[in-house]
Amino acid sequence: MQPKNDTLLKALRREPTPYVPIWLMRQAGRYLPEYNATRSRAGSFLGLCRNPALATEVTLQPLERFPLDAAILFSDILTIPDAMGLGLAFVDGDGPRFEHPLADEAAIERLAVPDLAQLAYVFDAVASIKRALSGRVPLLGFAGSPFTLACYMVEGGGGGEFARVRRLLYTRPELLHRVLAINADAVAAYLAEQARHGADALMLFDTWGGLLSPEAYQGFSLAYIRRVLEQLRAEHPSVPTLVFARGAGQWLERIADSGCDAIGLDWTVDLAAARARVGGRVALQGNLDPQALRSTPAAIEAEARAILRAAGPAPGFVFNLGHGVVPDTPPDHVATLVDFVHAESRSRTHSVPEGKSAENRVDAGSAGS
Repeated sequence: MQPKNDTLLKALRREPTPYVPIWLMRQAGRYLPEYNATRSRAGSFLGLCRNPALATEVTLQPLERFPLDAAILFSDILTIPDAMGLGLAFVDGDGPRFEHPLADEAAIERLAVPDLAQLAYVFDAVASIKRALSGRVPLLGFAGSPFTLACYMVEGGGGGEFARVRRLLYTRPELLHRVLAINADAVAAYLAEQARHGADALMLFDTWGGLLSPEAYQGFSLAYIRRVLEQLRAEHPSVPTLVFARGAGQWLERIADSGCDAIGLDWTVDLAAARARVGGRVALQGNLDPQALRSTPAAIEAEARAILRAAGPAPGFVFNLGHGVVPDTPPDHVATLVDFVHAESRSRTHSVPEGKSAENRVDAGSAGS
């Protein structure tokens, strides 16, 4: 079903849009009281993720409050390693932990792509959300990048700078390559199944690739992102793909050549410079500092205006944060941001009237000028 509001999908294809679409990473989360109530009913975060009906409920909650241009599946990037038998748990105040991390060579040798039947609850949630949306807005599916998943799998949980996986990269690179190859095939199959169940676009979160040196990033993160994207293009060539690259702003040209349709930027990246560097090849998404949403309405509008100005007049831009909404963000501030982005972008020259032909599009290569 083609969404009635397909502004996001047009932006990802670098087609003209009547305004800049906006959605927010972690838009369903603890800053919303209704989310907290549903999570309490679920009993735990994992209980919420594994219940398709409740996952559908929380996915839709922000859309009932704000006129967002996309829904994003409520889930977690660590569902895949959990299905691999690593035993995922979330400890209050301590984040994710694996009962059976990849602590030695034997554990790595046992690792295998999981049976997707173990992740049926995710695909059931995708299908349920898609039905509930009734074509209202597009649905985004997602997964962690192969390297980002490996960070948690080797470390056993969140590890700050993930020293263990980075040591493995230098001491036993062949073992890390094995983990990454398995992860890439698992992520590709997982995302393809999300698309089969109704996801309109697919996003890879390369949250920790930015920890790597330039050479290591190319060989241990981006190479496996390419492997995922190649498999997705073979199965779902019309489904747009996004790569969120935290801390990887220095490698935008390489990421743009990976085969993705859009790059998500963190708040440290100069958006105007990024548009000039790669805006003709891919769409860009970003990149408001999430802490700005904890400031004042006037400051939020000023920062959003600056980002829209930096994005330039060419098509192919999606407004988002540079990372996820933080828990103590006032919901009214999110409303301020969404309304301002829509209103301000409608008045700017990069907007086009409803129904304007893509034949009249502005060349995205002019962005940032």
